[in-house]
Amino acid sequence: MIENFEVPLFGQKRKIRIFLPHNYADVDKKYPVLYMHDGQNVFDDKEAIGGVSLDLHTYLEENRVEIIVIAIDQNTFAEERINEYCPFGHGALSEKVLGYKSLSGGKGNDYVDFIVQELKPFIDSTYRTEITKTYMAGISLGGLISTYAACRYPNIFKRVAAISSAFYRNQESIEELLKTRDLSSLEKFYLDYGTTEAGENTEISHQFELSNQAVYEIVKEKITNVNVEIIKGGKHNYATFKERVPQIITYITS
Repeated sequence: MIENFEVPLFGQKRKIRIFLPHNYADVDKKYPVLYMHDGQNVFDDKEAIGGVSLDLHTYLEENRVEIIVIAIDQNTFAEERINEYCPFGHGALSEKVLGYKSLSGGKGNDYVDFIVQELKPFIDSTYRTEITKTYMAGISLGGLISTYAACRYPNIFKRVAAISSAFYRNQESIEELLKTRDLSSLEKFYLDYGTTEAGENTEISHQFELSNQAVYEIVKEKITNVNVEIIKGGKHNYATFKERVPQIITYITS
């Protein structure tokens, strides 16, 4: 079952989509909660940007996965998604990959604070949640902001999945933050990336691989349970991301 409601975020109404597990209405128990970004693309192809979603609810229902999923819609106006999912300004690697100096980014701190200080308390008071079992997952820039959230609030987001993460936009800053934070309270960290993220542009795909590998090399020294998956031929699109749903959910929930 999926429920929707709207909340004010950065001066606009933002849709929040909530998946409740198959037995939520039938039993009196509490559930872990997984927060996700790019909410339009989490559940339904009809509303998905680009027409393909993760179809996550189908997998969760068919496999009787007992977890609540909170999907926060992205801001589709101009570069606001980049602003909200990038906690820092763009650095040198971003300029190299993009071919220009981007001035976007910097709202990620406020976005994560909104989740922790406003959204999570509402969810925990409205639904039967295991308050200490709060997880986060994101794709591309969603992987960047999920990793940042784990650094900011490692005692809240205990399990994190960063999928084909666009770390390169904030590469230097996120590496430095990861190096300085105590992440020992994190239980699990999943990271993956494809070998052909940029399709035929092999140089950008190579930079994408190096970017993710650099983050992995730091994280594996700070978190006991880390899983990295290198997806041979994996491209940066939802058809590819969708194929990884079973292994990601299994890792996060087991």
